[in-house]
Amino acid sequence: MAKKKKQLTTAHGNPIGDNQNSLTAGARGPLLMQDYQLLEKMATFNRERVPERIVHAKGSGAFGTLTITNDITRYSKAAVFSKVGKQTPCLLRFSTVAGERGAADAERDVRGFAIKFYTEEGNWDMVGNNTPVFFIRDAYKFSDFIHTQKRDPKTNMRSATAMWDFWSLSPESLHQVTILFSDRGLPQGFRFVNGYGSHTYSFINAKNERFWVKFHFKVMQGIKTWTNAEGEAVVGKDRESSQRDLFEAIEGGDFPKWKFSVQIMPEKEAETYHINPFDLTKVWPHAEYPLIEVGIMELNRNAENYFAEIEQAAFEPSNIVSGISFSPDKMLQARIMSYADAHRYRIGVNYAALPVNKPHTEVNTYHRDGKLRFDDNFGGALNYEPNSFGGPVEDEKFLEPPLKISGDADRYNPREGADDFIQPGNLFRLMNASQKEQLFSNFADAMQGVPERILARQLVHFYKADPEYGRGVAKKLGLDMEKYVPWAKLSMAELIEKTAQ
Repeated sequence: MAKKKKQLTTAHGNPIGDNQNSLTAGARGPLLMQDYQLLEKMATFNRERVPERIVHAKGSGAFGTLTITNDITRYSKAAVFSKVGKQTPCLLRFSTVAGERGAADAERDVRGFAIKFYTEEGNWDMVGNNTPVFFIRDAYKFSDFIHTQKRDPKTNMRSATAMWDFWSLSPESLHQVTILFSDRGLPQGFRFVNGYGSHTYSFINAKNERFWVKFHFKVMQGIKTWTNAEGEAVVGKDRESSQRDLFEAIEGGDFPKWKFSVQIMPEKEAETYHINPFDLTKVWPHAEYPLIEVGIMELNRNAENYFAEIEQAAFEPSNIVSGISFSPDKMLQARIMSYADAHRYRIGVNYAALPVNKPHTEVNTYHRDGKLRFDDNFGGALNYEPNSFGGPVEDEKFLEPPLKISGDADRYNPREGADDFIQPGNLFRLMNASQKEQLFSNFADAMQGVPERILARQLVHFYKADPEYGRGVAKKLGLDMEKYVPWAKLSMAELIEKTAQ
């Protein structure tokens, strides 16, 4: 009798549908960066002998469950959504983004919001933030952006000039900058922030129909924030304020919860939608794509060992399950590669086998060896495929429907024709007078010492979003906005030339 063949999976337990052919744009086209199976195989092989490790940024986390409360199987065949009442264990890690591991919790910063769902089909990770958008839309500029948030090469100190120079030269950042310097930029704790997948992902249902999807986790404890002065007072007494609040709440049985919802866009609508639905600097208006409830996520258990269960936890958007997949979002496409690669460097090539990262399903791969291999290394099983000795094999039922792609391969400029001011302006106009005043003050505090030519460039962006926005910040800075109002009619190239050193 022939042996039952094992299902070939990724290192995270996700079934593989095709292990013979790379994902390309057309039969003769170039490889796609979203072919995470190819990237995993190549990057893992490259590190079989000389892996390295580095410490990650400061974070806090806890374990819990996702309970499905609404039937969305018409959109996704993922087992995690298979029935109302279904529960899936999860791990949620919060973080401050720009600061080092020793940074204080109560500092103005974006908060990371990364979830690992241990599903019956392997791990599904949602690596997001407490904001629905980001500073840039193309990962080509990611390292440049992050360098402006870290330490200056000469002074080894944070540089407000570098931050505002980059942001003022990148008006696509205005939406995220507006959120960061609003009251939501300084939350009282991790229990009081929303979470967002931010990127556009895809759902695939049992009929092999594709839908575009946005993930939202709305905090059920309510959003609570500090002013700058309040945050400074907290930091003076407790640099671990958010971590302490989260840990003590869970220990005391006060389990934080988030309502999980999605926005759904039929695949064809993306082709004609008035904004690029794959642009990470934009949101989908809720009036056009209302939130659909999915479930409730609750955190109810602290880690027993912080290093083993939180510091070594590795989240990556390449961890998907059947029924949930990617989109043409440029930032997402790059993160599919970069997150897993960062873990191989930070923790080591065998990071996926660590207990906190190991899926709750059987893992069958042909990856072998590497530094710190701490299990049986698959014993004497073969380490190549195809083979004729009963090794794990692919199953085409896990293949996704083809994604229609058109256009020439080129370096397209997504900034041409994009309006980077409407949505930030709409957000500003939603604020009440007190919130606007706080926004203006927060900007003034963060812009101290920045050259006026850079301030002028940024003020023009604020003004183009809403004249009151620009005038309000200018007043706090002691600058005359009317001097710069005519500059709002300049092209970006002309504005850069006008404000050149």
